[in-house]
Amino acid sequence: MNAVSFSEHAFSVEWGPLEASKFNTLLHAFSEAKKAVLVDENTQEYCLEFLLTSFEALADAEVIVLPAGEQSKVLEICAQVWETLTEAGFGRHDLLINLGGGMVTDLGGFAASIFKRGITFINIPTSLLAIVDASIGGKTGINFASYKNQIGTFSEPKATFIDLRFLSTLPHVEWKNGFAELLKHALIADPDLWLKLTACQEISEELNQQMIRRGVEIKQEVVLADPLEKGKRKVLNFGHTIGHAIESYYLHSDTPVSHGHAVAIGLLLESHLSMTLSSLNQNEFLAIERAIKKHFTLQIPRDINAIWELMQQDKKNQNNEVRICLLSRIGVCQHDQKLAFEDFERVYNTYLV
Repeated sequence: MNAVSFSEHAFSVEWGPLEASKFNTLLHAFSEAKKAVLVDENTQEYCLEFLLTSFEALADAEVIVLPAGEQSKVLEICAQVWETLTEAGFGRHDLLINLGGGMVTDLGGFAASIFKRGITFINIPTSLLAIVDASIGGKTGINFASYKNQIGTFSEPKATFIDLRFLSTLPHVEWKNGFAELLKHALIADPDLWLKLTACQEISEELNQQMIRRGVEIKQEVVLADPLEKGKRKVLNFGHTIGHAIESYYLHSDTPVSHGHAVAIGLLLESHLSMTLSSLNQNEFLAIERAIKKHFTLQIPRDINAIWELMQQDKKNQNNEVRICLLSRIGVCQHDQKLAFEDFERVYNTYLV
């Protein structure tokens, strides 16, 4: 198992078939503990049976099923998880296993970090988004009052087990969801990965384990340098200031926008801002624009004031000023850059049709 130091503790990420990993060894370390498996309706259907039948230690595990979708990442659903754990008599030395995509690992990690001031949890990400982003790095959280990830903690899982076989269960939209985060990782840190990703025509067919692993490594490297997001880790939010605002805007609409789709739009607009406010050159920007438009449609709200208002709630802001990340060039990103409404408006209006 690849142990990686994090804050005062350690987290580990292990790759490969789950039954050949140290997952079973870890379960036996909790042989006297109660165990619960948190899933949503999708992982209940496609992944849960494999987990329960492959590991005898989970024969009596409590199974908690959440409604699928970002709309479930809220306090009310989290309270239901706590209620189930309470009724089952869970204590501080028991174990929660998060089996699912980003919503499950975000909410499950948050629920575990708060319940009885913290119980142990493990992440088994089943979506590309969760593998390359949500399940790595110790950020947990839920949405609140229509704002994305407004409530959360820094709490690392005991371990994260990455078994790429789960990706075979994903619809095309979920591949695109995770692909947006991989593009972000490449843009902020690795021009070579960027070239490999942008060469992909069909994401689910051409994206390989090497590219996915490199994306995870980039996030790990950044997190290790700044576990609690005091400085450098903020570059992982490139594309997310605008992206989260767009995702929040559509959160309760009849046509919600997925996290990856919203981030892709954020990457495009924040890259454009990087060209106008930083040193990103036009050729690199045009390459970014082509890559985003090749895989994503631009579902951009016309209500620019509503988007700006949502951006003003962003966690990275300081002194009542909107702060974003800007590219100096592909592979180099600066954080804590001030953004004035006039500059945002000028770029945003470029994409309204």
